[in-house]
Amino acid sequence: MRPLTEEETKVLFQKLAEYIGRSIEKLINRSDERHCFRLAAKDRVYYVSESVMKASTSVARDNLLSFGTCLGKFSKSGKFRLHITALDYLAQYAQYKVWVKPSAEMSFLYGNNVLKSGLARITESTPQYAGVVVYSMSDIPLGFGVAGQSTDACKDLEPTGNVVLHQADIGEYLRGMEDDIF
Repeated sequence: MRPLTEEETKVLFQKLAEYIGRSIEKLINRSDERHCFRLAAKDRVYYVSESVMKASTSVARDNLLSFGTCLGKFSKSGKFRLHITALDYLAQYAQYKVWVKPSAEMSFLYGNNVLKSGLARITESTPQYAGVVVYSMSDIPLGFGVAGQSTDACKDLEPTGNVVLHQADIGEYLRGMEDDIF
C-alpha cells in the first residue's frame, strides 16, 4: 500500500466531486479521526483511518487482503471507477439525489437505468450528467449513476426516457460481481 500520487489524487477527487462536491474535505478532516486514501493491490483505492493504516503496516503485503473501505480502482488508462462499496460515503454527502418508486426499485437493482415512469422525486436544479445517488422512497441508498436529464428537462420527458444512467447498485452483491468489487 502506498499514498496516492498527485495525479492519482487529482483524478480521484474529480470523480468524488461529481457526487459529493466540496464535501471531499469532510472525508479527510473528520472530527473523530483523520482518514486518508491509499492505493493497494490491483490499483484499488482504500479510504482508511490513520490508526488502521498504521496497524496494517505490521501485516505482510501478501497476507493483507483489504483494509478500510474500497472506494474504487484505477483503470489501465488512468481513469478512476467508483465501486458500490463507496455508496455509504456518497450517500452521506450527496449533492444530487433521486428517489425511485417502489415499482422501479427492482429494475434499478437488476442494473437498468431509471426511467421517468419510475421517478418519484429528484433534487431541485440537478444538472444533466451530474453524479446522483439513487434512493428508495424509504431513504435507503440503492446505488448511484449519472443524471441523464436535468431537473427541468425531466418535467417534459416521455415516460420511457432515461432519468438516471445506471453505474452501480447494491444488487451487485447478489449478482455475483464481488470479484470486481474487492
